[in-house]
Amino acid sequence: MSESETAMEKPKPNMIAVWIGRVISVLAGLAFLAAGVMKLSMALGGELDPEVVKQMEEGGFPVEKLLPLGILLTTCAVLYLIPPTSMLGAILLTGYMGGAICVHWLKGEDFTMQVILPVMAWLGLYLRDQRLWRMLPFRFV
Repeated sequence: MSESETAMEKPKPNMIAVWIGRVISVLAGLAFLAAGVMKLSMALGGELDPEVVKQMEEGGFPVEKLLPLGILLTTCAVLYLIPPTSMLGAILLTGYMGGAICVHWLKGEDFTMQVILPVMAWLGLYLRDQRLWRMLPFRFV
């Protein structure tokens, strides 16, 4: 086998990393899904939490935007949790959370969770998807 053939081989999956990635992906995906479903349930006749109303208005969002935000977040989370569309879901969730980070930052609030969740989503995807291993060839000793 020549050196060029060896370089073209797919990296062999480390099944421990793949399973850790799957677990991280499910945890991140379920967190996004729960947030989206909660927004949907509040918007579709559930009781609106006064704190949520206050936070949305302080962020410049009218309460009427709760339904579209819930639909958007739930759709992105479902796309992330379905393996063939998980890359698209991760990209969309990152954009969604970028907006959330911006709103919290402008209000002077902590946005740690808004950073951690997309990082978890990408870490989980990286560990379980060999296509990312080739695109981002981190070398761990």
